[in-house]
Amino acid sequence: MPRQVFVSLLPALLDASRLAGGSAVVIDVLRASTTVCAALHAGASRVVPFASVDDARRFADRLSESGDRPLLGGERSGVKIDGFNLGNSPLEYTADVVAGRTVVFTTTNGTRALLAAGAADRIYMGTYANLNPLCDQLARDSGDVHLICAGTDGQITLEDAVAAGEIATALEQRISTLALGNDEAAIAMTLSRTASQDDTRLQALRMGRGGRNLIELGYDDDIEFCAKIGTAPVVPVFHEGALVLKAPSAQAAGDDAEWAI
Repeated sequence: MPRQVFVSLLPALLDASRLAGGSAVVIDVLRASTTVCAALHAGASRVVPFASVDDARRFADRLSESGDRPLLGGERSGVKIDGFNLGNSPLEYTADVVAGRTVVFTTTNGTRALLAAGAADRIYMGTYANLNPLCDQLARDSGDVHLICAGTDGQITLEDAVAAGEIATALEQRISTLALGNDEAAIAMTLSRTASQDDTRLQALRMGRGGRNLIELGYDDDIEFCAKIGTAPVVPVFHEGALVLKAPSAQAAGDDAEWAI
């Protein structure tokens, strides 16, 4: 049976009834997906995402009480949360900061998008930074592929749409029987053709609402990093409440699961 690729330009547009048996990719180019990839590529042991700041703080406190040394990372409205160790800039997540550490992470849009993907058999984070290894993994998987764009504050964003289109295009090159599952996939692929080169991709990321917000906040360097392909070539998979590089074949659910989204 041919496999299909679906794009949801917002989590609210996702048909969750189709997820079972397939793979879901959460796309938040600016910046959660890129930051998660950067953190794990730099050696973080796991990234535990939360929808709320209070839940993230409580979980980090519990880890600290047990002898762990977690790092709190994330943002609201693009700005580092007061009292957190790190914001949502992938440039902050270097090996000397995060190697061997658990990152407890919450962002305005990206972590919430994981909630929408919960019924999929496999959930990944995707962006330009990990495009090729991600698509290699998706080609090895079975079932349909669902590309879920996080958007910004409930609105479609240019950067996530063009990234979804580029991922879908790369999948077409790897899966000979791949078919488009919905018009959003066709829209995203058509749009991505206008931003497939390094300079046009960067321009697209700067043009969108998310990019304009980051420029106003002084994070243009982040946009340049997020626009590059292959800067963090890892495949974050959501397993037992955390984003890790490889899901263990067998692992009992622990206390983490009651807190993680």
